[in-house]
Amino acid sequence: MIELKPIIKNALLKIDFIKRYEQISALYDAKRTPSGERLRYFDGEIIIDSIAQLGYKITFEPKEKYFRMKEVQLKEYTFGANIILDNGMVDIVWIVKKDNELLLGLPIGEYSRLMVNVDYRIKKPIFGTYEDLDDIVCRIFAIFEDFKLELLKAIPTTRTEMS
Repeated sequence: MIELKPIIKNALLKIDFIKRYEQISALYDAKRTPSGERLRYFDGEIIIDSIAQLGYKITFEPKEKYFRMKEVQLKEYTFGANIILDNGMVDIVWIVKKDNELLLGLPIGEYSRLMVNVDYRIKKPIFGTYEDLDDIVCRIFAIFEDFKLELLKAIPTTRTEMS
C-alpha cells in the first residue's frame, strides 16, 4: 500500500486536514444535493474564470476531462492541482514535487485512508450549482494554502539537518 511521506503527513496533521475536509464533505453531501439536482454538465469557461478569481491560473485538459492548475514554485517545492468534476462531485488532486520527485499526487479523499486506515473514507463534496462549486473549491484551496505554508515551514535550514 502507498504511504504518505512523513513530511507530507505531518503537514496534513498540523493543519487538521481530515477534520476540515470532513466538514466540507458533510456540508456538501447527497442530502443537500440529491442525485437529480447535481450539476452534471457545466461551462468550463465559467469554472476557469471563477477559479481565476481565487488567484489560480487553470486550463482545461479535454482529453482527460479535468482542470489543471498551473504549477508554482515556492522555495524547493513545486505545487499544483488537478480538479476533476464528475457526476456533480468534486475531486481534487494536490501535486507536490521536490527536485522533480513527486511527493504527493493523490486525490485528497485518499489522504484519510492513508492517515487513519484503509477503510476510512471521506465522501467527495457534491455540487448542484456554480455557487456551491465555487465555495467547495474555495474551501479546499484554503486548506491547500495552509498545507503549503506548513510544508514550507518544515524545510530544514541547512543541508545537514536533512540527513
